[in-house]
Amino acid sequence: MTPQNGIAPVELEQLMARLYGCPMAEISRLPKPIADLWEWQYSGACQELPTEMFFHPDGERGPRRRNRENAAKAVCAACPVIQECREHALSVQEPYGIWGGLTEDERLAILDRKTVASISHAS
Repeated sequence: MTPQNGIAPVELEQLMARLYGCPMAEISRLPKPIADLWEWQYSGACQELPTEMFFHPDGERGPRRRNRENAAKAVCAACPVIQECREHALSVQEPYGIWGGLTEDERLAILDRKTVASISHAS
């Protein structure tokens, strides 16, 4: 069967092998998406808002950055899925943006505290 792009899977695998010197990964072995783990995102208060509100542009600093972060956090504060969003961002260690009402630095601080706590419990 030839997909919409006109390249059969076998041909695509051969092309990738020639271009990159190794065969293409067998995508059928990748884990399947589980909608139940992601459906909360459809209920996010941020769903229809511009991503620039939650992710800073390069070089943004000072009052402008704080104002943008505070506006994003206000949206999060009224969001019905703030807890799911926050848990997701912490579990995957989301490196950028406002997630669950937390900035990058706030998430790092939480993760650092959890790491220190787990190390002290292990000692």
